[in-house]
Amino acid sequence: MRAMVLPRFGGSNLFEMHELERPEPGCGEVLVRVVASAVNPIDAKLRVDGGWAKLDPPVILGYDVAGIVEEVGPGISDFKIGDEVYYTPEIFGNPHGSYADYNVAAAAIVAHKPTGLSFVEASAIPLAGGTAWEAVVRRLAVRPGETILIHGGAGGVGSFAVQFAKAAGARVLASASADNQNFLRQLGADVTIDYRKDDAAEITLRETYGYGADAAFDIEGIDIVARCLPAVRPFGRVACVLPPQGDLSPLYQKNITLHGTFLTRERRRLEEMRPLFERKQVRAVIDTVLPLQDVGKAHDRLDSHHGRGKIVLQVESDR
Repeated sequence: MRAMVLPRFGGSNLFEMHELERPEPGCGEVLVRVVASAVNPIDAKLRVDGGWAKLDPPVILGYDVAGIVEEVGPGISDFKIGDEVYYTPEIFGNPHGSYADYNVAAAAIVAHKPTGLSFVEASAIPLAGGTAWEAVVRRLAVRPGETILIHGGAGGVGSFAVQFAKAAGARVLASASADNQNFLRQLGADVTIDYRKDDAAEITLRETYGYGADAAFDIEGIDIVARCLPAVRPFGRVACVLPPQGDLSPLYQKNITLHGTFLTRERRRLEEMRPLFERKQVRAVIDTVLPLQDVGKAHDRLDSHHGRGKIVLQVESDR
């Protein structure tokens, strides 16, 4: 099989096309023919140095899959050859990601692909969509009539978060660059914020008549959580995907609950999300589609931080 191998940690120019033996599924596993694989910011971090995730080059990166079951291992009864599936492979200690023609995964983390979606669209969902679902729906438990502030609403995770919050019946305030203000409105944001010139906390308090948002979700990191705490009401909720920095004392002063969000792999979450995509209530936003061999260009796009939605590698013709 073809695979884009990273021989050592470093720059986006290091990926090499190799011909490798096709993997075989073990007990409780499925072999999936990869049709499309999305690229995520975590891929770029692992490319630079994946030692923290117990990776040792040479490795195959890639943690979003949409494809077709090619073979099932012993003990598998819920999938059969030819099933269309999607999932996000494990990261820690897994040197065999999805930048390849085939990927082996535990059946417990694989789900049937949403009907009506192309493989490219489906591949964009598991990691970023799953992270947004975990934060907005499960952790923050956003409800109809509530207000949520989402920092970084135009990226892969953020574009899903805005749509999930809107589908839940919330009023959505979202931040992004000036170029992405209209895009945020297209996703369903009620109020858009230019993070370069606007004070998100000030706007949120104004829009909530001084009461504050019921919840906030930070995808950007650095000191964003600390800066948005003044915008969250007492006994409100905040979720983040990166370690928070800065003065977090308002958490205690206002009895705010902070949820750290690191995505675990499971089938149930994929099944929970699937109906929203099948009903067209939420869509996967695709920034760029590139062939597998251009994974270096995909990482350059990631490193530029100018993407809108997801970058996807087309591994096989999307039939």
